[in-house]
Amino acid sequence: MVETSEMEFITIGEIVAPQGTKGKLKVKVLTDFPHRFAANSTIYVNHQPTTIETSTWYKGMVIIKLPAIDSLQDAERLRGEMIEIHPSQLQPLQEGQYYIFQLIGLEVWTTAGELLGNIKEIITAKSNDNYVVSGDKGEFLIPAIEDVVKSVDLETKRMVIEPLEGLLELNKKTGG
Repeated sequence: MVETSEMEFITIGEIVAPQGTKGKLKVKVLTDFPHRFAANSTIYVNHQPTTIETSTWYKGMVIIKLPAIDSLQDAERLRGEMIEIHPSQLQPLQEGQYYIFQLIGLEVWTTAGELLGNIKEIITAKSNDNYVVSGDKGEFLIPAIEDVVKSVDLETKRMVIEPLEGLLELNKKTGG
């Protein structure tokens, strides 16, 4: 028997509010694969599998209907719950691409052997993502570009970067 741990599930959305009075749910989408919210798709709420009956898009959010959620009160009880998938439902990515959950927590080392800290957040931008790396020397914003990121090893949970001249000084976050 395989034991299920909370880490096995991957969050793809958050139920932000009921929509209407018939049990529909307004969901903030937290995935690059919005087709996961199509009708008849299997999702997990509270680690329990369920199937989306209907889905429609409205102002960047998806409105879904789940079985047995038929009233405003039923829907209200799910406010703030995460919508998840099982890892077996992950889409394969191209080489060199990673899911955010795979990168959070990685140790970040420079090519000179200096440990900067661990990735605690990823800020998505139009041009490129930026990794927020926190360690003993403070917080750094590291651009997720080929010139900087030299290797990612998910097995050893390490990323190696080659900081461009001035990068660490320029992108160090200061308190206050």
